[in-house]
Amino acid sequence: MEFNEGKFNKIKEKAGRIYSEKKKIFCPYFGFVVVLNSDGFHHLQFSDRRERSKSEQFLKFSLLPLALKVINKSGTVQEVRKTMQPVGKKGRDGFRIVKDVHYWAFIAIVGDDKKIKIKTILKKIGEGNVIFWSVMPCSSLKNGQKLYSVNIEDE
Repeated sequence: MEFNEGKFNKIKEKAGRIYSEKKKIFCPYFGFVVVLNSDGFHHLQFSDRRERSKSEQFLKFSLLPLALKVINKSGTVQEVRKTMQPVGKKGRDGFRIVKDVHYWAFIAIVGDDKKIKIKTILKKIGEGNVIFWSVMPCSSLKNGQKLYSVNIEDE
């Protein structure tokens, strides 16, 4: 698919509106609301301090409305990961604080006309809020290409 900057900007703006209008979304699995904050929106655009390709960003922005439906309907989690990770910026000593970080993955087949299997990732750092972290297809795309790896924290 050839990159179309107009379509890209339109889908990014739509995703931004969703984020500004829906600050929280109820998740039956947790029994409380999940927060949509700037960290999750940033992660749709960047991974490991580098910008994602425009096509990958486009895909993630396009899947965002479906991911929110998954969060709002999921009563069962498919993957859980707990790690210790550095968070925040480096202090004067050059070190970063390390905290418990939890990730949860919800997998569902969604869509009205075209069905797609997606994985929605939620994240919690320390005692903070559970936030929306990411969304990606949960199956191969054209020609066996995958836009994600096996580590849910990186998606």
